[in-house]
Amino acid sequence: MNTQAASQGRVGAAGDGERPSLAQMYRATRRFTEDLCSPLATEDFVIQSMPDVSPTKWHLAHTSWFFETFVLRHVSSDYRPYHPAYNYLFNSYYNAVGPQFPRPQRGLLSRPGVGEIFGYRAYVDEKMFELLERRAEDVSASLASVIELGIHHEQQHQELMLTDIKNVFAFNPLRPAYHERVPSSGIAPPMLWVAHPGGVVEIGHEGERFCYDNETPRHQVLLRPFEIASRLVTCGEYLAFMEDSGYERPELWLSDGWATVLAQRWRAPLYWERDGDRWRVMTLAGMQDVDVAAPICHVSFYEADAYARWAGARLPTEEEWEILAVGCPVKGTFVESGELHPIAADAGQAPECKQMFGDAWEWTASPYVAYPGYQPAAGAIGEYNGKFMCSQMVLRGGSCATSAGHIRPTYRNFFAPAARWQFSGIRLAKDA
Repeated sequence: MNTQAASQGRVGAAGDGERPSLAQMYRATRRFTEDLCSPLATEDFVIQSMPDVSPTKWHLAHTSWFFETFVLRHVSSDYRPYHPAYNYLFNSYYNAVGPQFPRPQRGLLSRPGVGEIFGYRAYVDEKMFELLERRAEDVSASLASVIELGIHHEQQHQELMLTDIKNVFAFNPLRPAYHERVPSSGIAPPMLWVAHPGGVVEIGHEGERFCYDNETPRHQVLLRPFEIASRLVTCGEYLAFMEDSGYERPELWLSDGWATVLAQRWRAPLYWERDGDRWRVMTLAGMQDVDVAAPICHVSFYEADAYARWAGARLPTEEEWEILAVGCPVKGTFVESGELHPIAADAGQAPECKQMFGDAWEWTASPYVAYPGYQPAAGAIGEYNGKFMCSQMVLRGGSCATSAGHIRPTYRNFFAPAARWQFSGIRLAKDA
């Protein structure tokens, strides 16, 4: 989940009167981050259950480090950092800024404690409020671009906090619940096929609203006629794949995927557990029965690709996905819903727009590479996206842990093909 600033962190065109101010956006985002922490015990903040997961307190510190490093240090030459060691402890991967504490060892740090991390956030907030509300004249357009980037960066970490704490709680044999709201159940509408004639189309961000640099530049692509499924694949449909020995048939899998199945002993999606004659799944509300109408999630690209092949279909390319998504309203099951788990598709929504946004990130068949003409920004902040354009696959649409205001049709998420701890699901496509 990533980006740059100067070339793509746009605050908005003059006259965007309906938009909140930068100060309001900053306050709301920082407050929501801390709201997400309210169900946690102090001990929950420090656990790292696997190398891809970061402790909650690290997320709280890193998002503050971003503003301290890329905003406050550049505004005033006499700015005093909260702690000189934090530049090392909470730098994620910005080599131009300096060395970083090893990611797999973040959970080994008992200090600084949770209270001190909240103190760090308060210190950075005080300086940022002073800048945004009392020294607004010091905020140039380029600096405002970096601040808005930092706000969206924090929204990404809000999602990561939820996916990471879910992994932490699933690792615990007690299977604790983050919240008490049991995911809603429903009935999945029939899967239909939405046709597109193909042709030369344009994709990529345009306009003055914020986007990440990897969404640009806008460019033309040639699409062959195709069809795309009207909703996400459900747990019940994925169960049929499992019951047809899907995890035991190498002909369904990419070579590296099959090797991963064997090495990791995959037999079901992440967080699924067999309980007698039924399947149970870990959710942020604790262990629940698998809802066959809900979208399947926590599957890897390898699993998504194998399922699509079993179903006689394929995964959509990101270009196919985007050209249909641009005509849909950005509505769905987002973090604001409080569900924190994918739910059955809305039968009343137009077929071409069902679950295009929210619920579960959708694996595409597209590798994460640069668009034609892409140029990363100079300096440390240019490391946000470009250097990850290798060995990753693109996901689209957001999830039940994504903020509604954070997603858009051109948004490109990316993860390694074996990753499963995100809310990642499946939409099918096929050639017309």
